[in-house]
Amino acid sequence: FIQMLRGAKKRDILQLLRRAPQETRPFLVEAAVATQSVASLAALSEFLDFSKEPKSLQETFLYAAAFSPRPSGELLHLVLDKLDGKQLAPEIWETGIVAVGSLVGKLCQQKLCGLQQVVERGVETILRGLRDAKEEPEVVIYLLALGNARLPETIPTLLDHAEDGPTSVTAAATSALQRFPAALISSKVKRVMRRIFHQKRRSYDKTCRLAAAEILLDNHPSPMDVINILLATSEMETEMATFLLLKVQNSLS
Repeated sequence: FIQMLRGAKKRDILQLLRRAPQETRPFLVEAAVATQSVASLAALSEFLDFSKEPKSLQETFLYAAAFSPRPSGELLHLVLDKLDGKQLAPEIWETGIVAVGSLVGKLCQQKLCGLQQVVERGVETILRGLRDAKEEPEVVIYLLALGNARLPETIPTLLDHAEDGPTSVTAAATSALQRFPAALISSKVKRVMRRIFHQKRRSYDKTCRLAAAEILLDNHPSPMDVINILLATSEMETEMATFLLLKVQNSLS
């Protein structure tokens, strides 16, 4: 079906979307996203009205875009246009921002980061939103998007939120940092993770401490880090201590 859509003109795809029964439209939207031809994206742009379409169809489009294995800059452009300056339902906005992070990350993996202005627009959309976010749940969504994007230049921002944010923000930031490759887990990142795990500045939720310990153990741990984590398990709940002991055993083996 996707093969067929690749050869179709915009007007034919648009007609197909408009005339399709309600129950088959999600399938057609997913197929059009997967096709990623100029015609299919133009048809989707005209067909999807985020101020009118049912939320389920908007979510179908955003999920299909987020999970696209090799997205194009044009697909990211379409997603950004659909989100830009509109009053959206909270769940649509959340899905859209996380999808933008996913698309940016995959385009950068394809070495398209500095080559397409739309990627810079996507990054700026996330960072500007994070700067302007007032409510905790908003901050968490933007941090999840940064985790999907995995951009080296955002690591300092994630570290600030990991160490100084409230519990849900710290959890989201440390979770985002877990997604970065070992080459980007610098000594500075490890210092912050040690402070979180050993609670040097304040108390942290056990989920945040476990994430910090995992970052230390999964990225070329020093002998001292392993020893200090093992010593700390003696003061922890049984489940948390057991998890870390298994983690250390796996690292050693």
